[in-house]
Amino acid sequence: MRVYVPSTPVRLAAVHREGGIGPAPLSAFAVTSGLGAWCGTEDPEELEYAAALLAGRAALGLAAQEPRDPEARARRVVLAADVPDGIVSEVPDLGPGAVVVDGTIPVKRIAAIHMDAEDAEADVRAALPAEPGAEPDEALVEALEEHELLWFARQELADLL
Repeated sequence: MRVYVPSTPVRLAAVHREGGIGPAPLSAFAVTSGLGAWCGTEDPEELEYAAALLAGRAALGLAAQEPRDPEARARRVVLAADVPDGIVSEVPDLGPGAVVVDGTIPVKRIAAIHMDAEDAEADVRAALPAEPGAEPDEALVEALEEHELLWFARQELADLL
């Protein structure tokens, strides 16, 4: 099953250093029956895009929890990984497409890395809530989503740090 794991540049460095995404359990997003009902479509490509978009929103939430460093890159990161179905559980209470991965994900299972381009950083910073734990302004999040996440191969991981 393909899962979309929200991340940040800081966490991406940890994935590179530790050789995988962890520790378990991991919150992620995937194409689930709940996501299909929420989106009102069964088109696999649209559902994959929706799962990645939701992971991008969650990545913004992760970035809001990290210390603010004006010198650090402010970008959303989503790691698309293929994992065994048996370690993935749908968690409808957390929203459409929300899943938990009960295991660490080795780098070799990462199918792609999606990350904001440099020109999105100002919008990422603007969308971060002023206080940790606060909800971001929906209009700013929607403006941020106008920036498509770029696609990178797993082999480019070190180059993205």
